[in-house]
Amino acid sequence: MNDQDSISADAPRAPADTSAGAIRAAIAAGFELGVPRDYARQRRLRLVREPAHLIFIGHDTQNRPQWLAPRAALAWQRMQAVALNVGVELQIVSAFRSVAYQLGILRRKLDAGQTIEQILRVSAAPGYSEHHGGRALDLTTPGFTALDEEFEHSPAYGWLSANAGAFGFHQSYPRDNAHGISYEPWHWCWHGRRKIG
Repeated sequence: MNDQDSISADAPRAPADTSAGAIRAAIAAGFELGVPRDYARQRRLRLVREPAHLIFIGHDTQNRPQWLAPRAALAWQRMQAVALNVGVELQIVSAFRSVAYQLGILRRKLDAGQTIEQILRVSAAPGYSEHHGGRALDLTTPGFTALDEEFEHSPAYGWLSANAGAFGFHQSYPRDNAHGISYEPWHWCWHGRRKIG
């Protein structure tokens, strides 16, 4: 991945391209840590490929640089601008995450005493997160706790529910979703169902 297509010349450098071998090793390490071998079948999830290119989309709520795949980045920028124009501030909590980063999340949670079952209810296993594809965003808005169900009571969530589909973004994990992942009103993924432009 590179930042040659980034929004500005001052953009931070994009995460390094992850080799296929490193991705396979991270997925295998997840299985060694307890991810069920039939996880994909159980959860109705597919492996998610990392994009060849990433675009810098700004900083998250903790001032960390964030990236998306080019077409998702363009759709995000337009959606964020339209929302802001009507007084809705959408803030990034998380965007692209590599398979290796997802493995790190799994390890940290295990080290903190969570069981693999608890972890997989709220986080996809390494290799299966929509964030790997550079199309997913975790969002919040001022006055609401990040990554908390209270986000569904925000004007931002109401606006996203009514308008995100026009930009190709859809909520991935509604209540009682088929993937067995906890309800995440903050998680939106770009599917490109509508041409932006």
